Amino acid sequence: MGAVKFGTDGWRGIIADDFTHENVRVAARAIAHYVLAEEDAARGVCVGWDTRFKSQVFARVVAEVLAGAGIPVQLADRVTPTPALSFAVRGRGAAGGVMITSSHNPAEWNGVKYKASYGGSGKPSIIAAIETYLDKPLANAALAKIEEVDFNPPYIAAIEAFVDLPAIRASGYRFLIDCMYGAGRGVIAGIFARAGVPYVEMRAEINPAFPGINPEPILPHIRETQKRVVEEGCVAGLVTDGDADRIGAVDEHGNVVDAHKIFAILLKWLLERKGWPGDVTRAFNTTLMLDRIAAKHGRKLHEHGIGFKYVCDLMLTEDILIGGEESGGVGISRHLPERDGMLNSLLLAQVMADEKKTLGELVASLQEEFGEHQYGRIDMHIEERLKQSAIARARAVKMGEVFAGMKVRRVETLDGIKFFLENTACAAKPKAAETWLLLRASGTEPLLRVYCESCSVEAVDAVLKSAEAFVLEGGKSE
Repeated sequence: MGAVKFGTDGWRGIIADDFTHENVRVAARAIAHYVLAEEDAARGVCVGWDTRFKSQVFARVVAEVLAGAGIPVQLADRVTPTPALSFAVRGRGAAGGVMITSSHNPAEWNGVKYKASYGGSGKPSIIAAIETYLDKPLANAALAKIEEVDFNPPYIAAIEAFVDLPAIRASGYRFLIDCMYGAGRGVIAGIFARAGVPYVEMRAEINPAFPGINPEPILPHIRETQKRVVEEGCVAGLVTDGDADRIGAVDEHGNVVDAHKIFAILLKWLLERKGWPGDVTRAFNTTLMLDRIAAKHGRKLHEHGIGFKYVCDLMLTEDILIGGEESGGVGISRHLPERDGMLNSLLLAQVMADEKKTLGELVASLQEEFGEHQYGRIDMHIEERLKQSAIARARAVKMGEVFAGMKVRRVETLDGIKFFLENTACAAKPKAAETWLLLRASGTEPLLRVYCESCSVEAVDAVLKSAEAFVLEGGKSE
């Protein structure tokens, strides 16, 4: 039971190691306890599953535990994207939802995500409540019904209606759709086919091995996407992760457009084209370009911890237009308090159609107006001792000292340790991005993530290399 620990977006583990039938039952029993204690259990729970190894089997295990606790279950009868499951939870008036997925993680991983009745990630308070039940057995109850359903059609109809498909078709643009062997397979392709939008789809077959990649829409996993966009003469590559709630993109020249720029493009379009009201939220590890865009349009910006549950929490308590995170999760409250890689892919296509610009031109226009913001991240899979040593040494660095070869201007610790650095090369550039470096240790894995934003690709690379050397130096000194 100690193997089950809910992180920023549910619990995940390695299949046949800690992600076993018994541990899935532990997680499901905790969820059942929560639903019985805090929700109207008679409304039932929706359970979905993705393309990972044995996801359908694990989903059935969850359904049987919930039904055994007397909670009615609607169980997906086919592969279901996470946002479609969330849409079903809200649309069907369910007490909650469970999604079997490990999102963007490598093939050997799987996981359990909990979706609350409002159709989004469980708030921090909900996840904390679920965890309190992890070691508690369930009392016997009358067996409830398990009904198999297709959650996808109502969701697909909703995102089709949310965008202007005739405008996308009229643009004449051709798009590459990369499903990364994930749950988004066939969804955008089907929408484009019905609307008459030219497209090419790749990696749409089910292959739980995710051959050669992790289903995460960043480098190195989208190198083939870069190549295919150019070969197929597409104006952009639209990429969704393993459970299709995150977005990645490639421009017409094969250049990767990171999630920060996608978020910024969508935000600018929503403010200038739609004029919809509401504040903006962003995670601690996202671009400061969003602050500049929000300020220009007089919108309040909320900064919060890392994990979409914080975005969701704000969407439920404040008037939020859009919120997002570094890993490609962006949510628009008029749709769902949930990230949605497929809706955002369609919206990105609409922005290109409305602005009559390719994706590369949109990025260039964005940086011309708000300054060049470049971003990078390295994931350091290191032993726990070295991870903790790096965090302890980073905490000891004070304002005014030199870190990563630059003077520390200030330090913030909202979620990890974030250094704002005095970069003289950037200071000479007009509208230069502020240079920052963030070290954040995973609470569930031997993993340290290092994030950086600066005014050029070269500056980002230099800071990341310096930070990596700082982390590894701890191993030499012990």
